[in-house]
Order: sequence, then structure tokens, then C-alpha cells
Amino acid sequence: MSRVCHITSAHPRYDIRIFVKECVTLANAGHSVSLIVADDMPDEIKSGVSIYSVGKPTTRQDRMRHTPNKIYNKILELKPEFVHFHDPELLIMCHKLTKHGIKVIYDVHEDLPKQVMSKHWIPKFIRPIVSRLVESIEKYCSKKFFGIITATPIIAKRFSKYNPNTITVCNYPILSELNQVSVDWNSRDNSLCYIGSISKTRGIIPIVESLATSNLKLELAGPFSGDVTLEKLMELQGHEKVDYLGIINRHEIVKLLSRVKIGLVTLLPTPSYIESLPIKMFEYMVSGIPVIASDFPLWREIIDKYQCGILVNPEDSGEIAEACVKLLNNADEANAMGQRGREAVLGEFNWEKESGKLVAMYGAVGQGHGSQPSLG
Repeated sequence: MSRVCHITSAHPRYDIRIFVKECVTLANAGHSVSLIVADDMPDEIKSGVSIYSVGKPTTRQDRMRHTPNKIYNKILELKPEFVHFHDPELLIMCHKLTKHGIKVIYDVHEDLPKQVMSKHWIPKFIRPIVSRLVESIEKYCSKKFFGIITATPIIAKRFSKYNPNTITVCNYPILSELNQVSVDWNSRDNSLCYIGSISKTRGIIPIVESLATSNLKLELAGPFSGDVTLEKLMELQGHEKVDYLGIINRHEIVKLLSRVKIGLVTLLPTPSYIESLPIKMFEYMVSGIPVIASDFPLWREIIDKYQCGILVNPEDSGEIAEACVKLLNNADEANAMGQRGREAVLGEFNWEKESGKLVAMYGAVGQGHGSQPSLG
């Protein structure tokens, strides 16, 4: 088995995709797994994974300038066979690691060139330049990496042009986490929920404004981003129907998904979101509730195929309100949508099934199937 080191400079140490899913999955498969993070917590061993911290940066600039070098030195100390990294800001540093004979895997969570175009902290007039620059850096470095793992098939299509060892490992929910969710429709409240990062581009303003029309309660959970605050949200029409729960843990998410009847995933049509596969949509589905989702082509394929929700214009609060009321006024059909969505996740869109691709990739190396096996 292999010595694998996951690294992140921007994500929390218990990140769901990085730690809970990928690190623990590889450790359970018999690999020696470590994780390097940048926080102010002590080193520890958790779920078979050795976690090391290089210290929490004081600012974004500190993180970009100094954290990669701290991680680099820790990697050289640990001497892993594989480095599996998750943040684009580590691209150049990880490119240096290839010169030490370390096999580097780039885990691409989002389409960075497209994502740059909606970054509020980057001035609009230079976003196209930054987008082209990061795409050229990704292209150059990826050619030198051992392999690429992407969170969606659309991202994989771009990276497969740079590196033939490209696979997709989607960020689907862990069934064992959500099996506790009650799917009894009649025991649920006539309320909606939104779980996840809260921002303008994730559609929170039309969602709140829709409550003034639907007169329904919204249970809201997650962190606020820099472009919107709870105080600003409380200035909107419909705000009195919002119950903000703060940042909640996985156990509390299970309880929340057990008591609501509709899950909202109405992200705005930014270039990166249109081609994303947000985990919240699949968590709603496996919880047995219908989803109200943005009418994006990729999402339409899923919603139409499994008839598990309603597609809307995410910028139209009236359309969101109409969809919510329609579902709650047609309980039998809404319940049936929830059941169809649940069956889809149980059969296809789950981590237990998806993780096999990750294990197979590392397993092929550990069994001596060549120094550069195909990951596709």
C-alpha cells in the first residue's frame, strides 16, 4: 500500500470531501494517509489519518505567500509517495514536488477559470486576464502531474486534454450519514431549507424575497460570505420568515433534513455554478424531499430523469415562491418526488459507490500495475 499525503491551505481539517470522504476512505483501504492543513489546532490522529498543521495564516496574503512553503517543507519531512492537493494556490509548489520523484494528484473541486469571473474580491476589469492566466498555469502544471481528479465530468473534459490520467470523483453524499433521516412526509413541517455557504451568487436574496409571496418558513444554515451578511438579509422583504440556525454540524443537518419538506438549491447562473454538481442537491434528495433547483442543463438532466423536483429561474423570486406553494399544495406528488430522488441517490449518486474509483486508482499503483497506470 502507498504513503499518501493530502494537503490543503484553504479548507478546514475536517472538510467533508477532503477528510471525511477521501482521506478516511483511503485509510480504510489500507493506505498510510496523512493530511497537512493550515489551522491553529494541534496535530492529531483521527479515523486512521495523521493530521499535521503548519499554522493558521493571519491574512489571505499571508496564506498565499507563506503557507505553501510551510506545507512544502512538511511534505519533504514526511516523504510520501503521493501528494494529493486540493487548492489551486498550491499548483506551483506541487509542480516543484514532482522534481523530488513524488507523484502528485490535483483534486479539482471547481472550474477555476470560470470561477474567477464571479469572484467579488477581484476587480471586474482584470477578471478575464486572471482567468486566462490561471488556466494557462493549470494546463502547464497538470501535464507534469501523475493524475487529475475532478469533481464533475465537465471539468474532467478540460483536464483530460492536458493529462490522460484524469478521472471524475463526484462529491456525492455519504449514505451512512444520512440513513438516519426520517422520510415520513406527514411528520414534517411545511417549511423550506437551504444549507450551505450563503451569498448573493448562491441565490439567497431571491430566496428570502420569495417568502414574502409564499408566506412559508425558511430554515437557513451555513456561513455567510463576504458579499452578504445576516444584517443585510434582515432588510429584505420576507426576512421575518427566516430562521437562521448558524453553522451547524452534520448531526444537526440530519435533524434539519428530517423536519422540512422542500430543499432549495437555486444558485445563480455564474459560469462555475452552471456546470457544478452541488452536494446539497443530493443531500436533499436522499432525505426524501423534493428539490427546487436552478434550471441549468446539467441539473435538468437529473431532475427530469428522476422527476424529483421543480426547475426555476433562480433570479425570479416569484417563480421560486410559486414552485414552493405548488409542492406544498400537492402533497402526494411532492412526497413521490422525494421518494424518487431518494431512490436515485441510493442507487447512483452516493459516495459509497463513487469512492470505488478513488480506491481503484491508488490500488492499481499499490499492486504494482506499472508506474503510470491509466486513471480513466
